[in-house]
Amino acid sequence: MNKKSFSIRRLMASLLIYAQLLVMLAIVLYPIIWLIGAAFSPLRGAPGAALQDGISILPTAFTTANFRRLIDDHNFFVWYRNTLTIAVLTMLGTIVVHTFMGFVFARLQFRGRKMGLFVIMILQMFPSFLALTAIWVIFLTFGLLDNIYALVLLYVTGGIPFSMWLVRGYMLNIPKSLDEAAYLDGANKIQVFTKVIFPLSKPIIAFIAFNSFMAPWMDWIFPNMVLRSAENRTLALGLFELADVASHSYDITAFTAAALIVGLPIAIIYFAGQRYLLMGLTAGANKGE
Repeated sequence: MNKKSFSIRRLMASLLIYAQLLVMLAIVLYPIIWLIGAAFSPLRGAPGAALQDGISILPTAFTTANFRRLIDDHNFFVWYRNTLTIAVLTMLGTIVVHTFMGFVFARLQFRGRKMGLFVIMILQMFPSFLALTAIWVIFLTFGLLDNIYALVLLYVTGGIPFSMWLVRGYMLNIPKSLDEAAYLDGANKIQVFTKVIFPLSKPIIAFIAFNSFMAPWMDWIFPNMVLRSAENRTLALGLFELADVASHSYDITAFTAAALIVGLPIAIIYFAGQRYLLMGLTAGANKGE
């Protein structure tokens, strides 16, 4: 009797768990399926009329007209090029700056080291958008407004507190005997970094590179603050214009087509690099001396 009751309770618990998972799966998949259906649905009337008439989750007829209109009527390739340029340069800058800073704070002893680590740790507690006014004034002073390379500078420097701390934590786990052996062979600090530490830190470097590459794609706050001209817009600014219902020129079907184009390669990169994401979440956990 007890065994039977125990089995029933286990069965009920399993059913509840699977029911919860199915509900969560439906919540996650519905917007994606709706997005795909809207991207391939034929346009009825004006571009903005789709919201008024409603868009079915599955297209009544298959068409690629939304993608053609996105390219012909909007500067999608310009937005894409600008965003890709910012993302690639941010990734390269992050790899160079953050890994070298992580090496300096993990392997070298110098005056002010602990104070620098303390300041960087404190900076992690504050979101970067709190400094919007100060950043805008600095960019205005140095003539960096409406410049996509100013965003690269902003992303690279703004990511230092998080990425550098992860890299430092990973490098602390690398035996210092490797450094000492390299110094005995006549290597200098730069050679130790490039020949010994950097190759052994590839997992965490891949993680921060992946994160820094992904960050600029859908960021709207900083590009909206820095960029002004149409030729310098990023994808986030362009897509916001397409989906801005407050204006009278929004194009929701073109927005879904653009979102699908942008989201598909990002999803592929994410699934391809998820091993490094999981590794990076734990690799830099050691924050001791």
